[in-house]
Amino acid sequence: MLKKLNWLTGSAIFTTLISTKTALAEAKYNLPDPVSPLTREVYDLHMLTTMIATIIMIIVTAVIFYAIWKFRKSTGYIADQNFHTGKFGTWSWVLVPVIVLGIDLTIAGPGSRILKQVEENIPADITVKVIGSQWRWTYEYMEDDIRIVSNLLPKEQAGDMYLREVDDHLVLPVNTQVRFLLTASDVLHNWWVPAIAVKKDSIPGYINETYTYVDTEGTYYGQCAENCGTGHASMPIKVEVISKEKYVQWLKGRKAKAQTAAAEAASNKVRTLEDLMTRGEAVYQKTCLVCHGATGAGIPNVFPAIKASPIATGAIADHMDIVIKGKPGTAMTAWGPQLNDLELAAVITYERNAFGNNTGDTVQAADVKNAR
Repeated sequence: MLKKLNWLTGSAIFTTLISTKTALAEAKYNLPDPVSPLTREVYDLHMLTTMIATIIMIIVTAVIFYAIWKFRKSTGYIADQNFHTGKFGTWSWVLVPVIVLGIDLTIAGPGSRILKQVEENIPADITVKVIGSQWRWTYEYMEDDIRIVSNLLPKEQAGDMYLREVDDHLVLPVNTQVRFLLTASDVLHNWWVPAIAVKKDSIPGYINETYTYVDTEGTYYGQCAENCGTGHASMPIKVEVISKEKYVQWLKGRKAKAQTAAAEAASNKVRTLEDLMTRGEAVYQKTCLVCHGATGAGIPNVFPAIKASPIATGAIADHMDIVIKGKPGTAMTAWGPQLNDLELAAVITYERNAFGNNTGDTVQAADVKNAR
């Protein structure tokens, strides 16, 4: 029986060692490689803590196994009932707290220094306001009046990168001080890209602040780190860091695109149903599909259907009101601040004529402007 126990113990240890080697090889399960000074500090602290915890685990496990083996009942060992009165038993009450305190201070020193860096107020070259919403991110470049709405890319388009890829993403220049102003439009969110920035809560009605200085070009991914609801997994983050020269060209392109969209939205042109349906479908897929589905059927008991709904087939004024202003207490966010008049008119028209609704109604940008 003892030989069998020894064989089982040896097998368990061998299996553990093999598993550990495999885990070490799978470095992707660790934090991604940091590419900014602050995230490198955080990464180093993380590795220090992990190393200390691993050493403690090994020592404690070894002592436990030694005690089980050395003082097992089968050898006739009788437990010492006066262990606490001996020198070792007495001094352990002093040594153990001292060791624990020493370990804590080893971590607390660099930890306190990093926390101070997290709260530093460093003058920035670029300021980006990050707004979390159920379930998307909006990026506003404060100096350049550019807005990016970033949504989860559907599985059919994302492929193996599903829940990582988005339809539009944040772009930053390399070697540039960037300040992030973090807030939310509905519930708590948390914008976190571990390679480039520390995480801070995005709180409705409140502005949190963090910063980054990325020194390596590349594409970096993150996720909402706050359990913000049933669509929590549908809030991936993608950040592309490019050279300063490419960033200048990118800015020019985005500004021109924004100006064109603003001019179209401000125009009093009366658009055809076909034109509005084409534009509306694109807006729907970008902003509404995650909750209401590709067929407009929604998710029973979670998200209402657009198909044959009393809103999409009822009074146009009520439909515009809920899309523009949202519905408090639900996941229906207010799209008025996020979409321009033409986009809102197009998506409302699309919802009233897609999925078999076929009301024949059209909503123009001027109608939305008057309803705001």
